[in-house]
Amino acid sequence: MTTLTKQLDPAPAGGKHKPQRQGKASAGFRGTGDLKTALLFIAPALIGFALFYLVPTIRGIYLSFTEYSILGDPEWIGTKNYERIAKDPLFWNALGVTGQYVVINIVLQTALALGIALLMHRVAKSTLIRGALLMPYLMANVIAALLWFWMLDYQIGIINQLIEWLGLPRVAFFGSEQWAIPTQALINTWRHMGYTALLIFAGLQSIPNNVYEAASIDGSKGVSTFWRITLPLLRPVLVLVLVVTVIGSFQVFDTVAVTTAGGPVNATRVLQFYIYQRAFNEQDFGYGSALAVILFLILALVAFIQMKFLRGNQSDLD
Repeated sequence: MTTLTKQLDPAPAGGKHKPQRQGKASAGFRGTGDLKTALLFIAPALIGFALFYLVPTIRGIYLSFTEYSILGDPEWIGTKNYERIAKDPLFWNALGVTGQYVVINIVLQTALALGIALLMHRVAKSTLIRGALLMPYLMANVIAALLWFWMLDYQIGIINQLIEWLGLPRVAFFGSEQWAIPTQALINTWRHMGYTALLIFAGLQSIPNNVYEAASIDGSKGVSTFWRITLPLLRPVLVLVLVVTVIGSFQVFDTVAVTTAGGPVNATRVLQFYIYQRAFNEQDFGYGSALAVILFLILALVAFIQMKFLRGNQSDLD
């Protein structure tokens, strides 16, 4: 009889296991409810990502293997578009021009932004000044490009007026093959260096003061402290800045479109602008899609190399 009773009622001491099962069940229900709530909130973002990023990306990859214009249906041609790209001198010219733009932009923007961030961290602590640094970034790319296009104009630009008053010859900033790409890079640097400086400034604030105090006790001076402590501890932020800046630089389009339109003599025909010309001006969407896929692969490779070798996901503070 005792054995039978234990089998019918396995919970000892008044059935303490039963409330535990109910607690686990209720926690499971709460977990399911939280999951449904989370999915409900992220559903708009997921739908937007699928409709405006994922689907166009998949279709673009498909079109890169076709011959397609807006007047007909896509015709599968395999890898012929990529074979044409390998032999296309305009593509290699665009890739070289884009690389030149990226190098100038990255070096100038990172160096200036780092200097501004150090000044904000040690000297200028006014919120108004920090906010003013973001004003160029809040301006649309097209407006910034047109503003500098007028200021640097060969005939009526105020910059060339100042150069002439100094007794120097005028400079065709947008009309010279030597000056066109550096000028485009300088415009982009002016617009983005404030935003980049704020990112680096946030990284500077995350460095504990006791690290600098210990370095000061050990006799470390300003320059030595910067190279041996500040820069290594800023590595994660600097890697983030480099990745974002490189990706943005490879995608430059609007500044070129409203100022030089790829000229003079292909001197500013960057890769993004060349993709636009082939796809929309020449109605060769298949070839343009193949160029876009090449650009995507280049950006993915560059970002991977930066994160891998610069150890952007690691910090010396850990």
